[in-house]
Amino acid sequence: MLTGDVRGKIDAIWNACWSGGISNPIEVIEQLTFLLFIRRLDDLQTLAENKARATKKPIELRVYPDGKDAKGRPYDDLRWSKFKHFAPAEMFEVVDQHVFPFLRTLGGDGSTYAHHMRDARFTIPSPALLAKVVDLLAAVPMEDRDTKGDLYEYMLGKIASAGQNGQFRTPRHIIRLMVELTAPGPNDVICDPASGTCGFLVAASEYLREHHPEILRDAKLKKHFHEAAFHGFDFDNTMLRIGSMNLLLHGIENPDVRHRDSLGQDAHDEDVYSLILANPPFAGSLDYENTAKELQRVVKTKKTELLFLALFIRLLKPGGRAAVIVPDGVLFGSSKAHKTLRQLLIEEHKLDAVISLPSGVFRPYAGVSTAILLFTKTNSGGTENVWFYDLQADGWSLDDKRSPLLSEDKLGPDPKVALSIEEHAKNNLPDVLARWGERAGTERARTAQSFCVPKADLVAQGYDLSLNRYKEVVHDAVEHRSPKDILAELDRIEDEIQQGMRDLRELVQ
Repeated sequence: MLTGDVRGKIDAIWNACWSGGISNPIEVIEQLTFLLFIRRLDDLQTLAENKARATKKPIELRVYPDGKDAKGRPYDDLRWSKFKHFAPAEMFEVVDQHVFPFLRTLGGDGSTYAHHMRDARFTIPSPALLAKVVDLLAAVPMEDRDTKGDLYEYMLGKIASAGQNGQFRTPRHIIRLMVELTAPGPNDVICDPASGTCGFLVAASEYLREHHPEILRDAKLKKHFHEAAFHGFDFDNTMLRIGSMNLLLHGIENPDVRHRDSLGQDAHDEDVYSLILANPPFAGSLDYENTAKELQRVVKTKKTELLFLALFIRLLKPGGRAAVIVPDGVLFGSSKAHKTLRQLLIEEHKLDAVISLPSGVFRPYAGVSTAILLFTKTNSGGTENVWFYDLQADGWSLDDKRSPLLSEDKLGPDPKVALSIEEHAKNNLPDVLARWGERAGTERARTAQSFCVPKADLVAQGYDLSLNRYKEVVHDAVEHRSPKDILAELDRIEDEIQQGMRDLRELVQ
């Protein structure tokens, strides 16, 4: 949890960038990402130097070579701890002419972060702004992993609050819900094929740290956690840099975050991942020519939401599971492609759950109705009952402001948090997890907020997965008066009116 003081420092950095001429929030976060990476490189070199001094051995990892760069500047001047003390004009010259060219040629330790810095561009417009941002950033504590992660999440939140490009971010509490529902394990290989800022991968890593602390004690599990557990793909280089830094600041040393058009011809992964968490883009269509033929063989369509669903099935290894967000149209669309994909999920794999989300979850950027699909790849069927949950409130107002409706300790999906009936009406997320754990029974009536539907009923309805198709609404019985009584009452009222009129006439005569 960030303190108010740290939040104030980040707000000051953000405001300085805006008033200094950087108006695009994505550009602000990108430049801050570069500076945080430069600070990390210096920290790595410092740690290596301290270790070498303590062990009386040569430095194992040398980020900055001895000597000078091609322009004659000592490499030592390129370190954060050195140039942050320079005068603004000299600092600007060093960062622009020496540090960023060094970043672009940096092989580093072969990490994904160094890879994504290859085309780094320095766009801070003035020495005064750079000096101010460096001073403010230097005052932010970066020693603790939780603080670093929360700090970056807070900055990413400003992308959404700035009102631009907010589509890159799925609400953090919805991400946490999906992670809790799938319960990642220490040996899972987790993928988000539309990773953006890597929010799903970060949440999965935090879940593993909390529930499986052995991952950092066992050497084999630790290596898997840092190098093989997390995979993210995106075709936006800025998002790749931001997502990579998000993972880095949450303590993941070398995840696989790569440039890839997940629906494109060059995406060849199959039966690779044990868990997929994603909220893919579903606001467009693709050309047949630009789409992987393997996906077109699964479902012949140009709709990205259907192609991504086909991709998720392809990427999962048998026994792998997925929690993904889809627009409601996927649940009840009447086209052949829609029906084919739903039938595939139900007949050839195991569809576990459909959680209907309130339409305001992605406001103010989109009001589209969505749902979370949870399924397991089996290649042999297995769907017996599908669990439906009608999630009506997520703890936040469903208007464009998205303001919290409860105190901070009662927001989120933690099922251990006790909520009153009134509080539950404002936040259904803890109940989702509690009900998910006991969903095996089919005895709950379909008038309830959650219930199971047998596969036979789904087949009878043409594999329709819309909750309203199966939810039963109980209407309160209302006793109405008979028409004769109503007419008699009207006659009585009419007589009173006529008598009143006669009385008035007598008064005015």
